[in-house]
Amino acid sequence: MMPRIQITPDLSFSQLVYGMWRIGDDTDTSAAHVAAKIHACLAQGITTFDQADIYGGYTAEDVLGVALKADPSLRPQMEIVTKCDIVAPMGRYADSKCKYYDTTRAHIASSVDLSLAAMGTDYVDLLLIHRPDPLMDHHETGAALDEMVKSGKVRAVGVSNFRPYDWELLQSAMTEKLVTNQIEISASAIAPFTNGDIAFHQRHGHAMMAWSPLGGGDLMTGQNALTDRMDEIARDQGVDRAAVAVAFLLRHPSKILPVLGTNNLDRIARLSDALKVTISRQDWFYLYESALGAEVP
Repeated sequence: MMPRIQITPDLSFSQLVYGMWRIGDDTDTSAAHVAAKIHACLAQGITTFDQADIYGGYTAEDVLGVALKADPSLRPQMEIVTKCDIVAPMGRYADSKCKYYDTTRAHIASSVDLSLAAMGTDYVDLLLIHRPDPLMDHHETGAALDEMVKSGKVRAVGVSNFRPYDWELLQSAMTEKLVTNQIEISASAIAPFTNGDIAFHQRHGHAMMAWSPLGGGDLMTGQNALTDRMDEIARDQGVDRAAVAVAFLLRHPSKILPVLGTNNLDRIARLSDALKVTISRQDWFYLYESALGAEVP
């Protein structure tokens, strides 16, 4: 059974999250094919879907919106996460002279309205600030996020790629609580386990979402000491390497939510295999040691 993680008192997410970063890159972006991916997730209890305005060059939300419009029964079964603040010279921002971050009130409000229109929905369940903005006025940004929740356009707010000090700065200017931080964590990106990122959120009981839990695909295609050990555990438990990589994160007591993105329907149908894997404390350190490149001190 798919575990549910409580995000707010009235909002929970499936612990496995389907990432839609590459949904616009698929050779088939038809409503029927996108709906097939969603149904494959829902059949496993994966109800949470991760988007961002910039995904697909500002087209991925539109691709999802076409599918939701074709089948209105899907949206009530889903929790949708989206992100804003990255402005890149493509799509709607093609005239920009460089890539930059914008956490102003005007940009956040405009981005939310554009995301809602693209996906054909009245609200998103979670809005994240995608990247820390060196020019962020935390009072303005915090007020803008509070306004999004009060307006009903967003049920909850959080951040992505923030360090604890970035989180605390923004939270200090807000009435609403930041509920999650989406950061890179995987068996090949282990720094958050010891650099204070996970410890900070675990201490405060914040949900954490892990992007690129398969190491950007390197954990699937590479062959090294770490992947050899993953394959050993996979063979013993009758799953593939991807399931072990995800189970490595699920083993952590902070209840990490891995964000898993693939356009392959067969792979989507096997995302929940990670729940079948038992990672003992020794197994976890067996993998961690290889990722570290040495035994633990």
